[in-house]
Amino acid sequence: MTAPANLVNLEAVGKSYGVAPLLAKVSLGVHAGDRIGVLGVNGSGKTTLLEVLAGVEPPDEGRVSHARSLRIAVVTQRDELGRHTATVREVALARWAHGPEHEWAADPRVRSVLDGLGLTAVGLDTPVVRLSGGERRRVALAAALVGELDLVVLDEPTNHLDVEGVRWLAEHLLARRCAVVVVTHDRWLIDTVCGRTWEVVDGRVEQYEGGYADWVFARAERARQAEAAEASRHNVASVELAWLRRGAPARTSKPRFRIEAAEALIADVPPPRDTVQLTAFASRRLGRTVLELEDATALVGDRTLLDGVTWRVGPGERVGVVGVNGSGKTTLLRLLAGELAPSSGRLVRGQTVRLAHLRQELAAPTLDPASGSSVPMLDPASGSSVPMLDPANGSSATLPQHATLPEHARVLEAIEEVARHVVLGRHELSASQLAEWLGFSPARQRTPVAELSGGERRRLALTRLLMTEPNVLLLDEPTNDLDIDTLQQLERLLDSWAGTLVVVSHDRYLIERVCDTVVALLGDGRITHLPGGIDEYLARRDAAVAAVARGAGAVNAEPRAAAVSAEQRAARKDLARLERLLDRASRRQASLQQALLDAGGEVDRLVALDAELRAVLAEKDELELEWLSAAEAAESS
Repeated sequence: MTAPANLVNLEAVGKSYGVAPLLAKVSLGVHAGDRIGVLGVNGSGKTTLLEVLAGVEPPDEGRVSHARSLRIAVVTQRDELGRHTATVREVALARWAHGPEHEWAADPRVRSVLDGLGLTAVGLDTPVVRLSGGERRRVALAAALVGELDLVVLDEPTNHLDVEGVRWLAEHLLARRCAVVVVTHDRWLIDTVCGRTWEVVDGRVEQYEGGYADWVFARAERARQAEAAEASRHNVASVELAWLRRGAPARTSKPRFRIEAAEALIADVPPPRDTVQLTAFASRRLGRTVLELEDATALVGDRTLLDGVTWRVGPGERVGVVGVNGSGKTTLLRLLAGELAPSSGRLVRGQTVRLAHLRQELAAPTLDPASGSSVPMLDPASGSSVPMLDPANGSSATLPQHATLPEHARVLEAIEEVARHVVLGRHELSASQLAEWLGFSPARQRTPVAELSGGERRRLALTRLLMTEPNVLLLDEPTNDLDIDTLQQLERLLDSWAGTLVVVSHDRYLIERVCDTVVALLGDGRITHLPGGIDEYLARRDAAVAAVARGAGAVNAEPRAAAVSAEQRAARKDLARLERLLDRASRRQASLQQALLDAGGEVDRLVALDAELRAVLAEKDELELEWLSAAEAAESS
């Protein structure tokens, strides 16, 4: 049998930024057909390893060699398309830029990539500069995947993809013959796609056979050999291993390690949480009423995201929310948080509720009953200040600005300004202990907030949120920018947290681990309970897509009318109107940003300009959602 061709070799490679080396004497290789997942804590050097391996960054020492005529594509976290003036078509389909459209349209792989990443819905003629950060990442990913490749190198490709998009990416990578090296915190993707795992730790790269589940086995076995059994039982890896074996043993597809010894380690490890005990405790803290939507309707422009929905979230419930991008998941959380009043109907909130909301945007306000400072809620459609509905009595209220991170403070100071101690379920923790649980070492706790990376800033926002001791927690994509170890600690913390939990996430592991119930927004204006969890959601989505395809086929079989329908004209007219509004909002955004730079130390003017800029950004976000809907309507017509 012929050995697989060697594509990339690293020989005694070293790379440093600052004093501490990220890579030290690393030697490894990538062969044809390899599918490798790269794990490690934030700041360990995962991205640096990928950039050195791909030739984006040169090593400080050692040698990197590529096979002759190697066809490689790299997608990093750097937003290199932010100022691109080309269209989506010109970037994603650059290979066919000067040829007729039928050349790429006839290739089923290219069509699959564009549809799977949602770029057909975005519009191929849309200028890249107008896209959101997530959409630009998808354009860069499409540009990499449409070509013939020997090796594709991906850094956090699942960010900004929904559950369905992550599944498509996994299936696409499995169907291709090229080698894959991927850094991701999505454990399901690693388990599904990867046959080998690299862990970047202390400047070294430890190599394991198998995916995430096998890596957990290896860590648990390593802990068993290094520590006494009693100490090992309290290790995070053993708790994770217990859940993997009991909750989803089929994930362990490559049991190449001493599984019997590892299972002996977890023989007396209890389930991750006692649901009955936590629910009873939550009922005593919260009472019978927590959050209830009654005949609630939510509109974004002309779109109806929720239509007369009645939904009750009770004490101790742990609910995962799934749905395609733009289906209204974030809007649902904002309704539950009281940040957005329903167009009709009402939100009823229990009197004992202390609610905390982790939004995707770090600068977004967070409801904190203990805080006294507040800013008015902005209407995204108009940018003007509007009263926020108080769910308890229907009167207007204001929303405190609690999640803005204090740039001048150090990490521990930023946490202690919220509280010095916190009780979370069965755990009583100091601010420093909770920070360490969520990945801030004692040394890192002395770092100024202004010097933190994006992932660390998100962890800090979450830590400050938990220090308020909420009993209702709303999390919107909490896994973005978190490494695997921090995710395990967060899940362990949520396992013992007694309260009501609603999570929006594309991370299947997180939903399955911390939630007892899954609901979906399927685009029909309702909240659908899914007894079968995410598997049922994907099955329903597949059935819906197949039904639409059958309907489109029937329509295509009929003779097409020669005249453009009234619906087409209306959709195109609406699209042109929204494009004008978007251009106007973009110009206003640029003007305000320049004014902020010119304001210098004028505090009152800075505050006023910042408020106006936030209003413009909110308006622009809503316009982009409307534009996407109008584009879909125009194309479908």
